[in-house]
Amino acid sequence: MDYETVSAEDFGASLTGLGLNILVRDVLAQAEFLKTVFGMKGHRVTADFAIMTYGDQVFQLHSDGTYHSHPLPSLLPEAGARGAGAEFRLYMTDPDEAVAKAKSQGAHVLQKPTDKPHGLREAYILCENGYAWVPSRILNAEERAAV
Repeated sequence: MDYETVSAEDFGASLTGLGLNILVRDVLAQAEFLKTVFGMKGHRVTADFAIMTYGDQVFQLHSDGTYHSHPLPSLLPEAGARGAGAEFRLYMTDPDEAVAKAKSQGAHVLQKPTDKPHGLREAYILCENGYAWVPSRILNAEERAAV
């Protein structure tokens, strides 16, 4: 599917499985953050909407204004973090590289890259909307033995 030219109707009809739609204050800034820090690709990026891809995974960003007749925005805080309790795991992103890029973008690193007992090296990065992005990679045998 060509995400740059697909109609809204055809795009919507193509969605299957589990969908992820993230409400953000500034779609352009959030898309740029995701591209710069995690190497994602943005498609049809506008002030109101973006199709984002991470490998073969697809999700959407929507601005608050696009949800004008939806009940969800009434639950969003006017200021501060929105994403408490939500974490988006990026299993194909080196956490050390992502943290370095995130710091250069002014993002808050909640947890530096750490080798975990469950076999992953991961970090926690908060974007300006307060969502936790968790880049991770599989530990090699030597790293696993050291945990």
